[in-house]
Amino acid sequence: MSLSPAWLDELRARTLLSALIGKTTKLQRAGREWKACCPFHNEKTPSFTINDEKGFYHCFGCGAHGDAIRWMTDHQGLPFMDAVKELAANAGLEVPAQDPRAREKAERASTLHDVMGDAEAFFVEELGKAEGASARAYLKKRGITEAQARTFRIGLAPDSRTRLRSALAKSGDEKLIECGLLIQPEEAKREPYDRFRGRLMIPIRDARGRTIAFGGRILGEGEPKYLNSPETVLFDKGRTLFNLDRAAPASRKANRVIVVEGYMDVIALSGAGIDEAVAPLGTALTEGQLERLWRLDPQPILCFDGDSAGQKAAVRAIGRALPFLTPGRTLRFVTLPQGQDPDDLIRSGGRVAMEALLAEPEPLVERLWRHEQAALPLDTPEARAGLKQRLAEHARAIADKDVSHAYLSEFRQRADALFAPPKREWQSGPRKSPRASRSNGRRDSWPPVPTEPLASTHAVNKSGVAPAEARALLVGLVRLPSVITAHAEQLSHLQFSDPTLDRVRTELVAAVWRGEALEGGAVSTILRRVGAIDLLSKQDRANGLAFSFRRGDADPERARRELGEVIDVMVKRSELDAQIAEVMERFRTDTDGTGWERALEEQQHLQHERRETDRRLSELRELAGDAEL
Repeated sequence: MSLSPAWLDELRARTLLSALIGKTTKLQRAGREWKACCPFHNEKTPSFTINDEKGFYHCFGCGAHGDAIRWMTDHQGLPFMDAVKELAANAGLEVPAQDPRAREKAERASTLHDVMGDAEAFFVEELGKAEGASARAYLKKRGITEAQARTFRIGLAPDSRTRLRSALAKSGDEKLIECGLLIQPEEAKREPYDRFRGRLMIPIRDARGRTIAFGGRILGEGEPKYLNSPETVLFDKGRTLFNLDRAAPASRKANRVIVVEGYMDVIALSGAGIDEAVAPLGTALTEGQLERLWRLDPQPILCFDGDSAGQKAAVRAIGRALPFLTPGRTLRFVTLPQGQDPDDLIRSGGRVAMEALLAEPEPLVERLWRHEQAALPLDTPEARAGLKQRLAEHARAIADKDVSHAYLSEFRQRADALFAPPKREWQSGPRKSPRASRSNGRRDSWPPVPTEPLASTHAVNKSGVAPAEARALLVGLVRLPSVITAHAEQLSHLQFSDPTLDRVRTELVAAVWRGEALEGGAVSTILRRVGAIDLLSKQDRANGLAFSFRRGDADPERARRELGEVIDVMVKRSELDAQIAEVMERFRTDTDGTGWERALEEQQHLQHERRETDRRLSELRELAGDAEL
């Protein structure tokens, strides 16, 4: 069997090294890389690093170094061919057949690269000739300098059916057809002819900088405006990104990668000094292209036009990306002004205008929320329920359970806030009561004394979450530490009345902020440090508050879901307590009584929401025994 270097390179490119090693080794994110305690020798301080972009691992302690194949042979103990077959099966690649044709195919691919290089040189030469004047004028009109044209090796396909075929006759028609440079008519007797005619030619390169295809833009009127090479032995459209070879090193310096819609957008950004931009090839982003983007940056910025087509492209990209989101891996979005593309913006406002937009990209969750909220009118209960259903379906499309739950929680909070009853607007100054009674021919004094207390002692708990609830919550977090990472922000806003338990909460959240992995013995170490192991053990054994996440036999997915919801409810309850306390303070300092009616009505609204949080907590406790939830 002969495995060509090109085929092995493709196998490595389709294998995410951190995911492969992460199956057996606990990894921690370290900037653009991953780190871990070396699996090849015993160590307590991580010195083993993984670089997905470059596709290798390295240990600074013992010197272990290699790629995905080396990992399978050295760590998993597989023979070379068994390692290759297993990786190929996971990557969806077919291992070359065990016959001499594999070597012949590899040699042929190498020859085809040479043919594409010759074609590129031909197109560049044609652009510089007299008949290339109109093409050069077009480039100048688009603001593309001669230096940019040289950088991107832009050329011209003459308006002829045979010029390229004649110039590259030494390569033979068969190779030119295989490269997609010639078209073979169905009638066998007819001669092949040039595919690209009268077009500005832009080379498309692979990650190693080798020309594998062309994009041709028509000069003048006609359709299609852009014509790409067909898929060939060299060119897989769904896994290729224009300018990837230049954007990869630039992204390491800029700490970002930008996705725009077309070739000219990439070239325009490069002219403004922004080289870390790529573009798909006339289609929506594919899963393969997304995977390559995430290797460059876990949060690529998608920069689409502000028109409807651009917004649809953004939504399609979200749909492709959702199943593959993981903690820290997402997409961000920039919307250009209506009627402008990056080329227009650069020419009108320069790099400053572009950087102003790139400085504040929109998170994926925000873009998805805005899209669904604006999709249909929300003036009926059915429509509002439809919005919630669509958002829930998007969240459930995410394979990673922690990220999926975080999206469900975020969408639930946004929908609740959007559909909450509007608060009554108030006018300043004293008002007459519409219900004032008459006595002895005159109205009673206004404002009246409230007929019920502004807040009960149960509603306003200034000291924080009660010990029983706090212990139950911490028991769940200790059992399911991944929930701490997903809900660190919400947990940071809680406060427990028991000082020891509150220190546990603070330490757990602080560990997440520091990037520590809360697995294995990490949580136990924190508990011992603050002296809380006994307290939690007692609660775990006690017949206290019944939540599914307190039970050792509970379904993990259900337990994580309910634990996250309990956190959300407790945070909302804490916020309501603060608002009720604020209303009480306004009532206390309102010496002339002008705000009593407003305070009473506002307090009643807040109390209603507060009772709803208590009701939901009770439901979650009652559902602890429902095995079908």
